[in-house]
Amino acid sequence: MSTVAVILLDAFGGGMKSNLPGALHPILGDPALLWTLRALPGSVAEALVVHRGGGLMDESLEDWRQQGLLPCPCAVADPESVVAELDRRGAQKVLVLYGGSPLLERGTLAGLADSEGGILAMDLEDPAGYDGVEQHPDGTLRAVLAAGETGGGRRRVDGGACLLPRRALDAAQKEGAFRPAEAAAALAGRMPVAVTLCDPAELLALRSRRDQAVLQALARNRINDRWLDEGATLLDPDTTLVGPRVQLARDVVLEPGVRLEGGTTVGEGARIGQGTVIRDSRIGPGAEIRPYCVIQRSEVGAGAQVGPFAHLREGSVLEAQVHVGNFVETKKATLRAGAKANHLSYLGDAEIGERTNIGAGFISCNYDGFSKHRTTIGKDAFVGSDCQCVAPVTVGDRAILGAGSTITKDVPDGAIALSRAPQVVKEAAAHRLREKLRARHGKG
Repeated sequence: MSTVAVILLDAFGGGMKSNLPGALHPILGDPALLWTLRALPGSVAEALVVHRGGGLMDESLEDWRQQGLLPCPCAVADPESVVAELDRRGAQKVLVLYGGSPLLERGTLAGLADSEGGILAMDLEDPAGYDGVEQHPDGTLRAVLAAGETGGGRRRVDGGACLLPRRALDAAQKEGAFRPAEAAAALAGRMPVAVTLCDPAELLALRSRRDQAVLQALARNRINDRWLDEGATLLDPDTTLVGPRVQLARDVVLEPGVRLEGGTTVGEGARIGQGTVIRDSRIGPGAEIRPYCVIQRSEVGAGAQVGPFAHLREGSVLEAQVHVGNFVETKKATLRAGAKANHLSYLGDAEIGERTNIGAGFISCNYDGFSKHRTTIGKDAFVGSDCQCVAPVTVGDRAILGAGSTITKDVPDGAIALSRAPQVVKEAAAHRLREKLRARHGKG
């Protein structure tokens, strides 16, 4: 039996007071809607995202599709066309969710999707703003009461998720809107509709910036507890943010203030220093990322050392035992095994060979104002401090670049390249210059 998910979104951010659709606001680095889509059970064949917010939603779904993050085909639909879109897809059962409820669990939705008709409910101390749920003595649904009609200390409320037969949704499409709670209540008059009570954290909606902060804290605690149980060390879990797609191996150590997002993986025994931010990157076993580094879409090999205060931009690859030190920036750069760039350097569109040492203040001059060009330095080379390589340029194996040189031509294997003006020393000239300046400025 074909099941299609219908995910309802707030059109323009609503209580978020934002031009960005509410469901695209992030929780631990991933948009709330992506959390909801990830929770869809395997029985769901397709998903319809119901939204009026324009092309940004389409762009986001396409981007997630290209990254392989969607569990099933997804499309955007207007509220007026939901029923027609379901018929076009041959839906027999419909799983209705709110995309602003990011903490729904796949197991919870799998149980709901297996039913013939059901809703998820939660008990709240303060039910303001939620529709109330009335039940028969056997626990099945009797009625759904509008938020203003709950009254009298009612605490059980509709969580915004239900499973309905396609035929029941004709009652949901009215006046240009889609109201599944009304359809569930109408269905309850014809057949039993199960009410499943859930942890409120799963069903709390992203309706405001305050909700976002609460949801992020709940998600952080859930994820951090999992990794602590799996053998990672989080020195201060309250300040450590680990995204839902991050993978940590055993004996990883995360220092306070670390933020890991996207598809980041951290290998066994690696240590991530305080204040470091890493997104969509791979950190190898035994690597040490020292405090306050930023790493994006990059790879750090086994036993490598990075930072403090280093910036690895997209496309950077550090092989095993590479050292990249303080205030070094890389972009689309590959440093082969054992290479070192320990101080104050920029390596862009560059390849650095095995065991090559890059001195302080090195710059690969990769941009001519129109195009990017590549610098290649061979293995076992030595690059002195304050050198620049004006790309495109190749420096051979075991070559030496003298400190202060600007390299504009290829350097052969084993050669020494220098480009310095001759040094001039004028004996006693410093004393004469100071006397001249004192006289000029009237200082005796």
